[in-house]
Amino acid sequence: MAGGDRISVLPLEIKISLLSRLKFKDAVRTSALAHSWRHLWTLLPRLSLSSCSHPLGLARSSPDIYFDAIWLQRVHDLVSSLQGPILDFQLAFCYGADTESDMTPLLCCLLDLLLRKGGVETLHLQNFNHRRLAVTCLPSFHALKELDLCNCHLVLPTGFCGFNRLTKLDLLDTLISSSHDLRLPVNLSFPLLRHLIFTFTNFEMVSQISAPCLEKACIFHCDLCNFTSQKLAQVTLGLVTSVSTVSSLTLGFNALEFFSLVALPFNFTFPRLRFLRFNLNVDTVDKRMYGAFHWLLRSVPFLEELKIWLEGDDSSQTNGVAILMRELLPKKNGGFACLDRTMRSVTMSMDKLKVTTSITMTQFFLLNAKVLKELKIAYWSGGEVPSMIEELQKVEIVSSDAKVVIFDCMKKKNYFVYEQLT
Repeated sequence: MAGGDRISVLPLEIKISLLSRLKFKDAVRTSALAHSWRHLWTLLPRLSLSSCSHPLGLARSSPDIYFDAIWLQRVHDLVSSLQGPILDFQLAFCYGADTESDMTPLLCCLLDLLLRKGGVETLHLQNFNHRRLAVTCLPSFHALKELDLCNCHLVLPTGFCGFNRLTKLDLLDTLISSSHDLRLPVNLSFPLLRHLIFTFTNFEMVSQISAPCLEKACIFHCDLCNFTSQKLAQVTLGLVTSVSTVSSLTLGFNALEFFSLVALPFNFTFPRLRFLRFNLNVDTVDKRMYGAFHWLLRSVPFLEELKIWLEGDDSSQTNGVAILMRELLPKKNGGFACLDRTMRSVTMSMDKLKVTTSITMTQFFLLNAKVLKELKIAYWSGGEVPSMIEELQKVEIVSSDAKVVIFDCMKKKNYFVYEQLT
């Protein structure tokens, strides 16, 4: 078939696979190639639309207005024109003109249409409007493997326990409640879930998550102005300890402060945890946090990589971190398994270089982490590196392989301190 149309004679499955690799609007344009291509785009199993970049023929009344009821209705019409099941559906709502109207009925009609088409395995709903979108029919999507909701209100029917096939769940700034009683806490079970991102927006509504296969969890706090710290700490601890099977855990909040407010479970461990990241506000650190830090280090006996995001201004005359480290050292007694055997990487990141805090924490890890390979201090502003190097030259290192790197994120420049230390 020299010089002929070789693409048109390809099997239908291959043509659809080729179209799936294009942006949706480009896939639609292929209908002009030939008569046989005219309706191929209607068989696409994936659809990703954003009101910012896909106006769907609407003339915007303002360059800042991207989302309204008419646009959502056109999305509905577009989905109706697709012939086969949609396996992957992604929708992003940007700032809208009609922010006071409730788009929930239109969204429910759209989700009902997807449900009737069947087969949805991946569903992303990213809402960047001020008003949350209520989502009520998701429990009927039995084939879901990946669910990503942002700024939504997930309403679950009475007795609903979880999605049996879900492997990835992202809930950012998303409320969860029972349709029977909005005040009733919800216990969720995900037998195949491996990846979880969860924001405490209405922390009273989710008391526990059961996910025996969970490998990675990221837990954040937001909208906390109406919550008492101690009550939030209790619920946070309950959720954190319920995901004990993870190998990677990110705590996007001031973990030591919250854990210092509650009774911590004795002999609790994360038996598989290899990576841990948490925030630490240096302005709030005091002696009360010794027990929390002690508990945290003891609960991760096989930890290999630790990352700490340091917040605060580090300007107080009495540095709380220094007090914390001094309290921790003499009471170490039996030692920490992770420091003795497994911790190979420690990273401390911050906006502005916190010299006193960085030196104090570096001293602690260099003196105690026996198999440490690298300790990195990453910062975005501040320039007191020479004084830090001078102080670090005095530190004794227990690991012969350890190196210390100070990284200027703005200049993308490394200061290899380990040469001075060795």
